[in-house]
Order: sequence, then C-alpha cells, then structure tokens
Amino acid sequence: MELRTVLRILLRRWWLIAIPLLIVAAFVVPDLLSQEAVSSNYVTTIHYSAAQQPEAMPPRDGDFQDIWLASEYTVNAMTSWALTESFRAEIVQQAAAQNVDVNAALLGIAADNQRSVGQLTFSYPDAEALSAIVNAAIEVLKTQNLAYFPQMGNAPADVTILDTPVIVPAPPPLANRFAPFIRLGLGLIAGIGLALLAHYLDPFVRSKEDIETLGLPVIVTLPRH
Repeated sequence: MELRTVLRILLRRWWLIAIPLLIVAAFVVPDLLSQEAVSSNYVTTIHYSAAQQPEAMPPRDGDFQDIWLASEYTVNAMTSWALTESFRAEIVQQAAAQNVDVNAALLGIAADNQRSVGQLTFSYPDAEALSAIVNAAIEVLKTQNLAYFPQMGNAPADVTILDTPVIVPAPPPLANRFAPFIRLGLGLIAGIGLALLAHYLDPFVRSKEDIETLGLPVIVTLPRH
C-alpha cells in the first residue's frame, strides 16, 4: 500500500482518529496545564569530611600526606558503610530515640565520595521525619563508626558536616513527567489503527484505486462536480 493511499485513508476517516485522541486528551490536558510536578518523596544531601583522631593513630615516620591519605580511606569506608543495612538500622534506632518512627523500607540512601569528601543523599515520603532522619544519620556517623571500624584505634573518627541539610521535594521520575505525552501518543496510535480497521472492513468502493485494488480495469472516471 502506497503512502499516498494510506494518507488518503486516514484523511477520509480523520474523525475515527480524533475520537480516542480527544478522549485521552480530556484526561491528560488538565495535568499539562496545571504544570505541577507532584512528587511523593522529599530529598536532602549532606557533605562531610572524616579523619582518624591524631591520638588514635599509630606511630608514624611519614609527613602530613599520610594524614590526608588516612582521611581519604576513612571517607571511603564510611561511604561503603552508609549503603549497608547496619547503617540503616542504626538510623532507625537513633530516630526512635527521638520519638520518630521511621519505616526503613521507605528510606532511600545514596552515598558517594569525591576528593576525600563524602556525600550522603536521603529520601523519605515525610519532610519532618526526613529532618529527624538526617540528624540521626549525622549522630550515627559521629558516634558509631568505631563499632564498625576497629582500625580507627581507641577513639571514633572525627566527622565534620560541611553544610546545612536542606529538605526539598524530590523531582518526579521521568516516567511520570512524560506519561501524559505517552498517553497522547497511544491515543493517536489507537485512532490510526481504528481508521485502518474501518477501511479494511468497509464494503463500499469509494475511488478508482479501490477498483484497481480488486484487479478490475478503470475505463473512465466522472468528475465529482
């Protein structure tokens, strides 16, 4: 089937294409006009540095480069620790001590380290609870690291928070942002399929192309007007 024939079929039955598209648009357009990206989560990020306390370090003959290298290893270790279930459990327990009930299954934690600076990102559906979660995480970082890293010596590592946590709504997933356009596209595809199906089931001859498709020769055509 030639492209011109397909276009002719679609133009002839444009109203069949428009019906499902308009039905979908009735539900999608209000969401597009509102321009409100709704998210069910809140998110915040903190940066921190960490280093072993000088008095807990073993005797050394090196220079200050050793201290910086030890600090980098400490941050790397804490970054890995933040992604474990033990760290999550410590946060839940610390938050419970502040009379805040945290659902561990809903708590999202992402960790990274770059140039000896650690980064932790937390997400949770409740903003007030997330604030308590961040405070609990900071307390866990500062006070519980020795329990998981005995190589720190006889004192926990010094942890310094480099910024003030700011809690903001998390951006909605890409699937939510493009969902209205995907629905419109599906409505358009459904309309095109409906128009092609109507043409296939149509028993009437409407043009000379329809006659030629049947294998019959066209002797003469009469103008419409």
